[in-house]
Amino acid sequence: MSSFVYMKVLESTPSRYDRGIRLLSRGRIEALYTELATRAAAPGRRILDVGCGTGGVALACAARGADVIGIDGNAGMLEVARAKATAAQLQERIQWLQLDAAEIEDRVPAGSVDAVTACLMVGELAPQEQAYLLKTAAACLRPGGVLLVADEVVPPGGLARLAYRLWRGPLVVVTWLLTQTTTRPLRDWGRLLREAGFEHCTEERLWGGSLLLLQATKPEGSP
Repeated sequence: MSSFVYMKVLESTPSRYDRGIRLLSRGRIEALYTELATRAAAPGRRILDVGCGTGGVALACAARGADVIGIDGNAGMLEVARAKATAAQLQERIQWLQLDAAEIEDRVPAGSVDAVTACLMVGELAPQEQAYLLKTAAACLRPGGVLLVADEVVPPGGLARLAYRLWRGPLVVVTWLLTQTTTRPLRDWGRLLREAGFEHCTEERLWGGSLLLLQATKPEGSP
């Protein structure tokens, strides 16, 4: 079992982030990037990847023929992402923007993307920021567009939940001491998605129940 709160420490050294997240995920992170891209991307589709980090999801989407806007507030992470895109000869398919989630609506036109992805970043936001992000994502999506969120969640079951909390607690303390930041496991997301106007919301637990993959659709006919 791993806790992704420690990602906040990894983000302080972007050049080591990819190796660190592979260790935290026990080698499963690339498969997660692939799964998100498989659901979101296709030739001719336009994708907004929020909190793109070093570009894992954005690159996987671009490799499937999609045009991608990758946004992140960390300039160092974007620098690594650009270098990876150039090495993969995908730089022409991806626009990298240094933006925080609150700035999306100022730079991404309403109804302009087919899918919004967010991998291991929503848990970094406070609850009110999560609700705001969902509403902003809905505004950016065309009618019928898809939202995909993958993030940490408290596992079900008493023993698994206890083991998770015992493992996560020390990492929370270390992360806070080093970065003065933390992350939060996803909670009550069905309600938040519905309040943001999404429909056909599905949840899938992965990695022994500690990761939640959410998928939802913006209704046809929505503005």
